[in-house]
Amino acid sequence: MAKFYINNKSGRCALSGQVEISGSKNAVLPILAAALLTDEGCEILDVPALRDVEVMCMLLRSMGAKVKEHYIINSVELDASDITSAEAPYGLVKKMRASILAMGPLLARTGKARIALPGGCAIGARPINLHLKGFRALGAKIKESGGFIEATAASGLSGANIYLDFPSVGATENIIMAAVMAKGPTVLENVAEEPEIVDLANFLNKMGARIKGAGTDTIKIEGVERLRGTKHTVIPDRIETGTYMLAAAITRSKVEIKNTVPDHVRPLIAKLKECGVGIEEVDDSLIVDATKGPLIPADIKTLPYPGFPTDLQPQFMAFLSTVKGDSAVIETVFEKRYRHVGELNRMGASIKAEGNVATIDGGKRLHGAQVLATDLRAGAALTLAALAAKGRTEISEIYHIERGYSDYIKKLRKLGVDIVKADDTPLAGRGAAAAAYGGEGL
Repeated sequence: MAKFYINNKSGRCALSGQVEISGSKNAVLPILAAALLTDEGCEILDVPALRDVEVMCMLLRSMGAKVKEHYIINSVELDASDITSAEAPYGLVKKMRASILAMGPLLARTGKARIALPGGCAIGARPINLHLKGFRALGAKIKESGGFIEATAASGLSGANIYLDFPSVGATENIIMAAVMAKGPTVLENVAEEPEIVDLANFLNKMGARIKGAGTDTIKIEGVERLRGTKHTVIPDRIETGTYMLAAAITRSKVEIKNTVPDHVRPLIAKLKECGVGIEEVDDSLIVDATKGPLIPADIKTLPYPGFPTDLQPQFMAFLSTVKGDSAVIETVFEKRYRHVGELNRMGASIKAEGNVATIDGGKRLHGAQVLATDLRAGAALTLAALAAKGRTEISEIYHIERGYSDYIKKLRKLGVDIVKADDTPLAGRGAAAAAYGGEGL
C-alpha cells in the first residue's frame, strides 16, 4: 500500500511561492452526473485529476455514456445520447458515495434507476433518506432490497413542494437533477446553500433548465421537456483553497494561493484573521502571511454553508494544535469526524474529544510519526501537521487523500515540502487512478 513520507529536519517547513487551486471535487461530481440528462454532448473544463472523478467517469461509461478525458488540459467530454443501463454497478458505487448522484438524472431521463447503497469516507452516518423522500414526492416508487435501491417513474416525474429536514448537499443536488424535467413546478425548501449547488444550477441552466434561488434556502424549478448540451468551467475547490491557506498558517509562512473565490472561504478567512494570520485578497488570489508575530487560539463550530465547513475542521484542528493556548472545536455535521484526533496526538498534539466537542491544549512541539489517514480530510490534516513536525512522518492509507487533492505532491513540493510517495512517483493521475480501482485508463 502506498504511503506519503514527509521529511522535516528543521521542525517546521518554510513554505514559499504560489499554488494554483484546481476545479472543485464537490462541484464536478454532480455536474458529470448531470450530463446524463441530455442526449447532446457536454464539455466540462477545469476538471481536477482525482480518483473520485475517475470513478464517476467509469460509472457513466457503465451506463452507456461516451467519456473522453483530456487530462493535459483538464477537460472531459461526455455524450450520453445512448443510455444502455440504468444500474450503477456495486463495484464502482462502493468506492464513492457521490455515485448516488446518478440516481436523479437517471430517473428524470429514463424513468428508472437501480443503485447500490453508496460508500465513501467513514465519517459518520450519512443516510440517503432525504434523497428518497424527494424522489417519492416527485412521484417515484422506491424499493429497497439486497443492498440496492430501485426507483421507478413509469409515467414520468411531476413537480412538488419538498421540505428537507436537514439541508443536505447531496439530497439538494439529486432532487434538483430529478426535478428539472418533471412536469410542472417544484419548490425545494430548507435546502443546502453551498457554492457547489450554485455551480450545478448554473450548468443546468446553460442546458436549458429553469432554476432560480440556488445559493439560498429555497429553490424554485420549472420543469422543461428536454435539455441540451453545453460547455461549462467548474468553480475552484474551496476546500483545497482552505487546506493550502492552513498549510501557510501552520508553517508560519507566506504563500500566494491562485484561482480562488474568496467569498467561498469567508468563514476560514475570518477565523485565521482572528488568530492573527494576515490575509490579502488580490483579484482571484489570496496571499496568506503567518510570518508576523505570535498567533492566538480561536474556537470553531462547524455548520452548513455559509458556516465554518466541516471539511476544513480536521485541518484547522491541526493548525490550532500548534498555536499556544486553549481552543475548542464543536462538530455539528458528522458525528465521527474526530478520528484524526488520535493520530494528531501520536504526533505530539494534546487534544481531547468528548462527544462532538474537542478541546485543544495548543503549542505543543509536534514530531514525526507513523500515522493513518482515516478519511480524506483527516489525511489532509495529518499532512499539515507533518509540515510542522520535526523528523519524518509516514502517512498510510493515502488513497483517501488522493480522492480529493489534485497533484498534491507536485503542489506541496513546489512550495518547498520534502514529500514523496512510497515509490517516489507523482500523485496518481487519471490513468493510474483507474488502475488503482481495477478499471481501465481513461
